[in-house]
Amino acid sequence: MSRGLNNLSRIRLIAFDVDGVFTDGRFYLSDDGVETKAFHTQDGYGVRRLLDSGIGVAVISGRNSGAVQRRMAELGVSHVILGCKDKVAAMDALASTLGISIDECAYVGDDLPDLPLLEQVGLSVAVANAVPALKERCDYVTTRQGGFGAVREICDLLVASGDAGSG
Repeated sequence: MSRGLNNLSRIRLIAFDVDGVFTDGRFYLSDDGVETKAFHTQDGYGVRRLLDSGIGVAVISGRNSGAVQRRMAELGVSHVILGCKDKVAAMDALASTLGISIDECAYVGDDLPDLPLLEQVGLSVAVANAVPALKERCDYVTTRQGGFGAVREICDLLVASGDAGSG
């Protein structure tokens, strides 16, 4: 697949998986059933910069999580799709709602459930800690791991591509 980063300036929406991308893939579950996750603050700043640059941000995750809802609300991410069983259909519906094509969308994932969507979008990104089969099929693999700046890395690349085209 590997098209590289040639189409960065075309991206109008980027969606992220959560576990293994925004986080290191671990979650903590207390005896009371309370789930907690750790998010990297630099990733949050990257998301805010991306939103400020006019690129849409979404989260599409197979898991439901109050922590994710809260963190995305803090960051101003309005497109949050949790408990998603069909990520391709979710992205298609979101792109349609926003009036953009799937080729103008990017997705960032880390594991095999992300592969069908990664094969559809205009820019597919795997985080450094993704399973090997995913990394082999994506346009770009981050140097940083999920939960440790991978989100910020791709946000910075997209913001820089927009800055380069505006001058």
